[in-house]
Amino acid sequence: MQQTETRFTQKTIEIPVTGIQLKAQLTIPGLARGVVVFAHGFGSTCFSRRNQLVAAKLQNEGIGTLLLDLLAPGEKYDPEMTGDIDLLARRLAGVTEWLMVTHQTADFPIGLFGSGTGSAAALEVAASMPDVIHAVVSRGGRPDLADSWLPLVEAPTLLLVGNLDNQVMELNRRAMRCMDCTCELVSVAGATHRFPEQGTMDQVAVMARDWFVKYLNGKEDWQ
Repeated sequence: MQQTETRFTQKTIEIPVTGIQLKAQLTIPGLARGVVVFAHGFGSTCFSRRNQLVAAKLQNEGIGTLLLDLLAPGEKYDPEMTGDIDLLARRLAGVTEWLMVTHQTADFPIGLFGSGTGSAAALEVAASMPDVIHAVVSRGGRPDLADSWLPLVEAPTLLLVGNLDNQVMELNRRAMRCMDCTCELVSVAGATHRFPEQGTMDQVAVMARDWFVKYLNGKEDWQ
């Protein structure tokens, strides 16, 4: 792909959802084609190297990013809250609704990038907001935890799993069999669960970028 200089508007914001304020970093490239919300699971933060790497790849392709933590600092180590997929999904839906009415992003198609339990929350939101969510990418995620929501997902979904992460790979295979949408499961060579191996997150970033470029525009491009 031809590389051109891209200008960015970046700001730290607070988004009100379900009675709390979620801190987030919104980055919008010039002539942006859409925006992707990052939803991660336990053990990560919106400023993790992994999330930043993927976000930068999207931004350089003209896709805006919203990086945030779905749990407040005092909630992050509460096992009941970190494993509450419905709670995470409600907050992610609230963030999505905020994007829909915010001047800078109101007209943008929206995608979701999930990891860990955040992938399940992303798929639940995609299922409950089929006319809003245009594409989903899951990295090392637990889509199986979205359970009964999986058959309702319409957005094209890419499942990325390390080929050395055998248990999560099998859980993703089971989840994929429950889905009727365009869905691909890709095994990332040499990667374990959190993709710490050299070059594996670069592969994830490229595949996520290509998926959102292909599917973020709308349902007419899903075929």
